[in-house]
Amino acid sequence: MKGKRLVAYLLIAVALYGALCIWVVIRERSLIYYPDRQILQTPAAIGLEYRDVELTAFDGVRLHAWHIPGKSQNNVLFLHGNAGNISHRLEKLAILHNLGVGVLILDYRGYGRSEGNPSEPGTYRDAEAAFTYLASSANIILYGESLGTGVAIELAMHHRVRGVILEAPFTSVPDVGQELFPYLPIRLLARTRYDNLRKIPQLNAPLLILHSRDDEVFSFTHAQRLFAAAPEPKRLLIPV
Repeated sequence: MKGKRLVAYLLIAVALYGALCIWVVIRERSLIYYPDRQILQTPAAIGLEYRDVELTAFDGVRLHAWHIPGKSQNNVLFLHGNAGNISHRLEKLAILHNLGVGVLILDYRGYGRSEGNPSEPGTYRDAEAAFTYLASSANIILYGESLGTGVAIELAMHHRVRGVILEAPFTSVPDVGQELFPYLPIRLLARTRYDNLRKIPQLNAPLLILHSRDDEVFSFTHAQRLFAAAPEPKRLLIPV
């Protein structure tokens, strides 16, 4: 009797474990992307001149972006993180504008006023559309923030750029997921990859990594591993 009860408990445990794995697979995108449709304010709220830009990805999805002109010939393509939208990055737009560069900040599909729903290949297509818009500029700098670091690295693999800036980068989505769910086989379950550690050795542009030792989302070891794998010239800057 005790043996049968033990087997029953084991079967229940296996079933619950399997159900949790299935839940992670089904909920994967919602665990990665946290888009916000509401535009809270525009760059005009902080005194910046800007223009609305309408883009179309090659699969037909219409996208929304802002372009803030600068004094120099350098243009930054800002690829934001997984939460909110472009209206949540006004402070960073002001900092970049004060450096004299122009900025194009894009909302991925499903974010802000952009159509569609976010996905890894979708964000890559969206970044390509934004890059094409800036293609007449010979001095394009890619700025990836959090999730956007994966988009920036992918874009830099296919285009010559003046530089790549990665703020709070991560090695890959499976690595992050494994840290969050250490008892699940996330590396086997994850379909979204953003495999930055595999791609970064192929960069052909100066690299700057910004990452705090106290980052609460991605541990500092992510930046260390990426920096070690990246080719020169490169610099790791640790905000205090």
